[in-house]
Amino acid sequence: MKQGWFFGVNAYTHYAFQLKSVFSNPPVKVVAAEHVKRVLYVDDMRELREVARLALSRVGHKVECVSDGALALELLKADPTAFDVVITDHHMETMNGLELVMRLREIHYPGLIAVVSSELNADVEDEYRNLGVEKILYKPVELTALRALVLGD
Repeated sequence: MKQGWFFGVNAYTHYAFQLKSVFSNPPVKVVAAEHVKRVLYVDDMRELREVARLALSRVGHKVECVSDGALALELLKADPTAFDVVITDHHMETMNGLELVMRLREIHYPGLIAVVSSELNADVEDEYRNLGVEKILYKPVELTALRALVLGD
C-alpha cells in the first residue's frame, strides 16, 4: 500500500477521510505569494470537495468548490480568468467533466485544466487529452500530488 494521505472513491471501495490529515501529518510548506493559485474544484461528492479545499487552502491557494460542471461553467462564463486552475471530476449528474472541458475550450478558458476521477476508459482519457487537459489523476489522490498539480509540477 502507498504511504501518504489520500482521498477518493472508486467503484469498489470508499476510502476513509481523515480530515485531521490536512491539519497534521506531514507538515506542509505554504506557497510563496507569487505562486498562490485561484482554484476551482468541481466534484459532486461534498466530502471530496471539502478535503480538496482544506488541502489546497492550507498551503495558501484560494479555492472555490462547486458540485457540478454546469455550476462551474456559469462561474467561468462570467469571468474566464477568475481561476488559474480548474480541477474536475468526470462522473457528475448534470454536466460531466468531459462536457465541462469542451465548454471551457469553447469560451477560451486560459488556465490549467485537470481531471480527477475514479476511473476512465481509454477512449474518454484520449478525448480529455485531445482537448488539452494537462493532467489526469486517478482517485484515490495523494494530497501531495493534488498540491503539486496546482503548482504545475
